[in-house]
Amino acid sequence: MSTTVTADIEVDVPVRVAYDHWTQFESFPHFLGGVESVRQFNDTTTHWVVKVGGVEREFDADISDQVPDDHVAWRSTTAETPHRGRVDFRPVDGDRTRIDLTIEWQPEGFVEKAGAALQVDDMQVKRDLHRFKEYVEKRETPDGAWRGEVHGGVEGTDPDLRM
Repeated sequence: MSTTVTADIEVDVPVRVAYDHWTQFESFPHFLGGVESVRQFNDTTTHWVVKVGGVEREFDADISDQVPDDHVAWRSTTAETPHRGRVDFRPVDGDRTRIDLTIEWQPEGFVEKAGAALQVDDMQVKRDLHRFKEYVEKRETPDGAWRGEVHGGVEGTDPDLRM
């Protein structure tokens, strides 16, 4: 049985700033609990090292859909526990952004299943979004930004122009 966690938060930065920070995947350990490291191989593939319930896991994830200032969707490609997610960015006003996050995975083992049943996962995702809020509001200028699009796991700027 899969578990789905949804959470949202408003941050006091424009949508472009929030999006640009979120797409700096290697900075995730600064605000995502349990994430030890993220390496980005190219515009669509990342390698993660996470520690959950004392268990370290490594996996690759691919960006399946990405539109600047709008959303990023991903799915694991090598994880023992498959997961996928999506984060949406919506302007509230010129200097404020709503972030909606959805993550879905299949808990395995007693610790993960107990955590899901007790909604520990929900609390962790909400804490992570609060840490992201603090992070992005303190560091208004992102370290970098990639403004391209990904559709169906394929990089490009216009899905209608790809063969």
